[in-house]
Amino acid sequence: MERSVYMDHSATTPMRCEAVDAMLPYFQERFGNASSVHAFGRQAREAMDDAREKVASLIGAQPGEIIFTGGGTESDNLAVASAAHAYHEKGKHVIILAIEHHAVLNTSAALQKVGFEVTELPVDEHGLADPEWLRALLRPDTALVSVMMANNEVGVIEPITELAAVARGAGAVFHTDAVQAAGKVPVDVNELGVDLLTLSAHKFHGPKGVGVLYRRKGVRLHPIIRGGHHEGNMRPGTENVAGIVGLAVALEMACLEMPKEAERLGRLRDRLQDGIIDRIPDVRVNGDPEKRLPHMVNVSIQGVEGEAMLLTLDARGIAASSGSACTSGTLEPSHVLTAMGIPPEVAHGSLRFSLGRMNTTEDVDYVIEVLPSVVERLRDMSPTYNRAKQ
Repeated sequence: MERSVYMDHSATTPMRCEAVDAMLPYFQERFGNASSVHAFGRQAREAMDDAREKVASLIGAQPGEIIFTGGGTESDNLAVASAAHAYHEKGKHVIILAIEHHAVLNTSAALQKVGFEVTELPVDEHGLADPEWLRALLRPDTALVSVMMANNEVGVIEPITELAAVARGAGAVFHTDAVQAAGKVPVDVNELGVDLLTLSAHKFHGPKGVGVLYRRKGVRLHPIIRGGHHEGNMRPGTENVAGIVGLAVALEMACLEMPKEAERLGRLRDRLQDGIIDRIPDVRVNGDPEKRLPHMVNVSIQGVEGEAMLLTLDARGIAASSGSACTSGTLEPSHVLTAMGIPPEVAHGSLRFSLGRMNTTEDVDYVIEVLPSVVERLRDMSPTYNRAKQ
């Protein structure tokens, strides 16, 4: 029987046992509504307060600066749309990174429909933005800048500290989507100097459907959902107490294990990358070779469609991705790779491998063993690739 290898941890992760165990009591024995004044409600409120304190301490924040949400996409929407409207008196100009997640891209597009002007901050061929490029784009009417901390397709880590300093120095609110970074590299809101920051539990072995928006004290936001008083009047609706508890435990465990796990994943990533390059000709590694997450490698393989490789790998028990989970199924080339200057025909042949806690050297070696034959077979069927080689 062939191996079953999951290398799509940037799409989602399996929940760790510690998070599951911590959540279980809040489905039955401690099921109360955290807004209720009786003992059941107080139990739920206490659990939420403990989780809020834990999350805040792990990212260098204060408990009152933590807003629990339904996930990373909701947090991004709340940060971008809410801050833009809250600071519209400064101006209606918003700057976003060209390689943002669609949660930011599409929220910004919606802002354009109601009178905001959105400018994209470009990246270089490695996916990195230059703080001086941001400085050149800033205007007196720039109200908000949003730059992701780590890209979800190529893993490049942006110079957030420098970018935030430039933006805030010009009087703009600065948001960063740290969904892919949290649990993989240190995230400290004070060291980064950001006003708003987004997290999502299921990216670091927590539950799906729960996330965080950090809001620095004094930063104004307008709620985008109308209802009750929950989460400081910012996110109405009965809180997902079990999910919030699981999020806090998963983040705590990820941060505790981070130094050793980042080193281990980095070794596995390099082994995988070197094996692919050594055994398959005409391969390009996408993203900065140094400033990137330790667990992710993105390659473009000339002459082969990414979707065809994914389907064939899946048949051999290997789960990977051709980009982000949110864009799988589309025929359009990755906007991330396109922004990096990679031609569409090359971008179409991209694969993203993202490793996690469960992956081993044997998993990596299995991928290195299987992928070359998959590529060779698909290239033999490609008249374009064969013609180019003649």
